[in-house]
Amino acid sequence: MPSNKNTQGGKAFGLLKEQQRQKLEEINQEYLEDQKYRDEEDLPEKLEGLKNKYAEFDLNDQGEIDLMGLKRMMEKLGVPKTHLELKKMIVEVTGGSSNAINYRDFVKMMLGKRSAVLKLVLIFEDKANGSPCKPDGPPPKRDIASLP
Repeated sequence: MPSNKNTQGGKAFGLLKEQQRQKLEEINQEYLEDQKYRDEEDLPEKLEGLKNKYAEFDLNDQGEIDLMGLKRMMEKLGVPKTHLELKKMIVEVTGGSSNAINYRDFVKMMLGKRSAVLKLVLIFEDKANGSPCKPDGPPPKRDIASLP
């Protein structure tokens, strides 16, 4: 079995993830040097956060988020989508040029002014992390008179 294919856990997995992060860091450096993004506030911190989020959902470790990676991302964020909705999201981000989201498309979407469904979900997920959705404890006691 080749050492770079079908690796499973351990040192090989760590090396694979480190190589992936290096590639993403090189792309981040391109964005830092690009004149178009010079005015962006806190660009290095934003790019670092995007790199970490992207690497988490790159399931095939090929530098792209495919349909299953996007499905996992949406489920983890608590917003499950159908396969058709996921395909539409991928087309929206890539412009129809691919059936998987590469890191350049991901960063361009997140830093761009155009709103995409995936961008909105990710932004709201970051904001919602601080506040609980459901109240803690058992529901309050109700009687017949309080029913509508």
